Amino acid sequence: MATKVEGVAGTPERAEVGSVVDTDIAGRLDRLPWGRFHVLVIVALGITWVLDGLEVTLAGSLVGALRQPPMSFSEFDVGLAASSYLIGAVTGAVGFGWLTDRIGRKKLFFITLALYLIATAATGLSWNVASFCIFRFFTGAGIGGEYTAINSTIQELVPASARGWTNLIINGSFWIGAALGSFMSIVLLRPEVIDPAWGWRVAFLTGGAIGLVILYLRRWIPESPRWLATHGYVKEADRVVTGIEKRFTDAGVTLPPPDPKKHTKIRVRHHTPLSEVAKSMFVSSRKQTVVGLCLMVGQAFFYNALFFTYALVLERFYKVPGEQVGWYLLPFALGSFLGPVALGRLFDTIGRRPMIAFTYGISAVMLVGAGYLFLIDAFGAVGQTAVWMAVFFFASAAASSAYLTVAETFPLEIRALAIAAFYAIGTGVGGVSGPLLFGSLVESGSREYVFYGYLLGAVLMAVASVVGGIWGTAAEGRSLEDVSKPLAAA
Repeated sequence: MATKVEGVAGTPERAEVGSVVDTDIAGRLDRLPWGRFHVLVIVALGITWVLDGLEVTLAGSLVGALRQPPMSFSEFDVGLAASSYLIGAVTGAVGFGWLTDRIGRKKLFFITLALYLIATAATGLSWNVASFCIFRFFTGAGIGGEYTAINSTIQELVPASARGWTNLIINGSFWIGAALGSFMSIVLLRPEVIDPAWGWRVAFLTGGAIGLVILYLRRWIPESPRWLATHGYVKEADRVVTGIEKRFTDAGVTLPPPDPKKHTKIRVRHHTPLSEVAKSMFVSSRKQTVVGLCLMVGQAFFYNALFFTYALVLERFYKVPGEQVGWYLLPFALGSFLGPVALGRLFDTIGRRPMIAFTYGISAVMLVGAGYLFLIDAFGAVGQTAVWMAVFFFASAAASSAYLTVAETFPLEIRALAIAAFYAIGTGVGGVSGPLLFGSLVESGSREYVFYGYLLGAVLMAVASVVGGIWGTAAEGRSLEDVSKPLAAA
C-alpha cells in the first residue's frame, strides 16, 4: 500500500475531512499497459453511446410510422419529440452530474441506466404525442446522466497514453447504435414482418431489453480509485488499484514500478461547494471553459440539427418512403463510426490542438459544400447521402474530441459536473434549438432555407476550430493530475 494519511485519521474505512492523503494511485494506473480490464471498461461503460445512437436513430427513422394513426405526428411534432429527448438529456446531465461528483461514479451509472431502460420501454407503450414526448424526456435524462458518470469514470481508469483514441472510439460507437437502429427500423417497418403500427413499439421495447444486459455487465466495473482517494476512502482505493494490477500480473505481465514523481497529496473533502465549482470554471479555468463551450455548441448544433431531421429531408425533398429511410442512415452511420476509428490515434500522436482545429475546420468547409450540392439539387438521395457520409467521417471525430477535451481539462472534483454543464449548455443552445429550427426549415419546403441552416452550422464549427486550435490544451500522454491539478491538492 503506497497511500498514507496524514492528520486526523477518521474511521478505518474513511479518512476525516481535512486529512491529507499522500497517494501514488494516478501513477499506478497510468503505468498499466492496455489489457483485458480496459476492454471490459470500454464494453460495459462505452455501450452507453451505442444506446444513445440507437435511441436517436430509432426516433429519426421511425418518423414515417409515427406520422400514421394512431400517433399522427406532424413535422413539428417530430421536432418537438427530438427536442424533448434533448431537454431531458440536459436536465439529467446537470442533476446526475452534480450527484456523480458527490456520491461516486459507480452508483450513478447504475441509476441512470435503470432510468433509461424503464423510460425507453415506456416510450414503446405511449398513446399520443404528449405521452411520447414525456417518455422521451425521461429517456434523455437517463442518457444525459450516463454521459457524465461514464465519461468521468473512463477518463480516470484508462492510462494516459491511450486516453485520446479510447475516448474518441467510445464516443464514436454512438454510430454502431445508429446502424443498429437503422437496421431495426428497416425490419420492423416492413408490413410482411410486423404491422408498422406495432413495429415502432417493438423497437423501443428492444432498447429497454438491451439495457438489462448492460446492467449485468456493469457489475464488474469498480468505483474510480481517484474519486475514492479524494473522498477519503483510501483503503478502498488501494484495494481497487491492487485488484486491477493483479489482473495483469496473473496474466504474466511484469509491471514497472510506479514513477516516484507521480505521488499526489490531496486534502480529503466529502464534497465540493458549488461556489468553488463556479470559481474554478469561470476564474481559474476560464480559458478551458471558453474552449469547451465553443466545441460543445458547435458539434451539438451540427449533429443534432442535421441527423435528427435527415429523415424529414429524405421524405420531403427526395420522396423516400418512411420504411426505406433506414437504408440511407446506415452509410451515414458507417462514415461517422469510421472517422474516430481512423483518426483517433492522431489525437495522441499529432496532438489534441492541431487535430481539433483540423477536424472542426474541415467539417465546416465540407458542410458548406454539401449544403450547396443540396441547394442546387446536384444529386438524388443516394448521392447526397454519400456526400454526408464523407462530411460526418471528420465531424464525428470532431464531436468526440469535444467530450474528451471537457473531461480531461477540469479538476477531478468537478469533472462530472463540468461535463454535465458543457453538455447541457452545448445541447441546450445547439441541440434543442437545432432540430426545432431545421424541422421548421424542412417544413417550409425551401431548399434555400435549409441551406441557410447548414451555413449556420458551418460557422459554429469554424469558430470552434479556431478557438480549439489556439487555446486548446495539449493533454496528450499526460496524467489527468498534470493536465488539471485537483482542487484538493495539498
